Amino acid sequence: MATTPALPDVLSSYAGLLFLATTSIYAGSFASLPSKGDEDEEVPERISSEDAWLFPVLAGGALLSLYLAMRYLGPEWINWVIGWYFAASGILAVWKTSTGLARYLTPTKTWQSFRQWRFLVLENSLEIVNLSFRTPSLLLLLPSAVPSILYIFLAGEKKSALLSNILGLSFSYTALSVLRLDSFKTGTILLGALFFYDIFFVFGTNVMVSVATGLDVPIKLVWPKSLAFSSASGFSMLGLGDIVIPGAFVSLALRYDLQRSTFKAYNKPFRKPYFTSAIIAYIAGLVTTIVVMHTFKAAQPALLYLSPACILSFFITALSRGELSEAWAYEDGAAPEAKDAVKESPPKPKTVAAMDIPSFITVAAPENPPTEDSTPEAQPITKAKKRKPKKANDD
Repeated sequence: MATTPALPDVLSSYAGLLFLATTSIYAGSFASLPSKGDEDEEVPERISSEDAWLFPVLAGGALLSLYLAMRYLGPEWINWVIGWYFAASGILAVWKTSTGLARYLTPTKTWQSFRQWRFLVLENSLEIVNLSFRTPSLLLLLPSAVPSILYIFLAGEKKSALLSNILGLSFSYTALSVLRLDSFKTGTILLGALFFYDIFFVFGTNVMVSVATGLDVPIKLVWPKSLAFSSASGFSMLGLGDIVIPGAFVSLALRYDLQRSTFKAYNKPFRKPYFTSAIIAYIAGLVTTIVVMHTFKAAQPALLYLSPACILSFFITALSRGELSEAWAYEDGAAPEAKDAVKESPPKPKTVAAMDIPSFITVAAPENPPTEDSTPEAQPITKAKKRKPKKANDD
């Protein structure tokens, strides 16, 4: 049975959650920036305004399905099924996160000097799987499976908060690096729709609280209510949705700041007025959530405070700078940005003719330049036409 924690212990747990959430959004936002000259980067799909309207409906359906399954089938069976799903997903999430950390700590030229591997699966000329990674990424794959293996096989209280947070932070980082809103209009629609969604499922029903507390899967960040990190007094928790959804809006603000910059390159200093105001607004909204929750001793829908905070940060910043029309019309990954990317894109990596697995599936071999020792059976290599990068024009 959990003991009543002292006020310093409770405050430390709130501070820990605030630190984890803010750090996750900051790192994920920079991971979402386009890296010019990086042949490993995949081009993700953007979320449109139509998707934003549909998102709460799909999220509500999934949440209600989990609630009904837990109620009529039992939480043990649901935890077992979803636990395996998150274990498999966690391997990929931790792998992407550890690879991103390795790339951040490694100079660009050093990273690009490592051998590149590409895994490609085609079916009747339709691309099914296309993965590209370098040798350090392969070395990180097996260690990335350790948190998931421990989480799935350790029972009950042996699943530490640290282990859960490693997976939760990895899920957040991965989602923010690939979940990209196409405009501030879409972000406003998404946050506004989920504002009412969160209020309904927290205040109107017990569905969200029941699922969050009943599922033993890493879909939340937790911090013990103890300065000594003891679990005796229980944990404070924050759902990953309260990180990823506002975080997608914050990362859009950072990409807009980059698009407006002179060099349009993330590795060169640029001003970040929209990103700075958005992440400050997120912190203020989360602090407000914590204060209200602690005062009234009741669970709070975090998006009730986070959504208005993030939306207002955009409008206040844009109006104060006299850029509202321009910022509202901005489309992430639109033609003007793509045009600049074409002008400045470096030579594309060489491609290697693929080996036939069966007649309708093709898997590409590792990409390497030809050597004098190449065997006669090696397939010919087609070189991409090199283009000399041009300097971007200032806005």
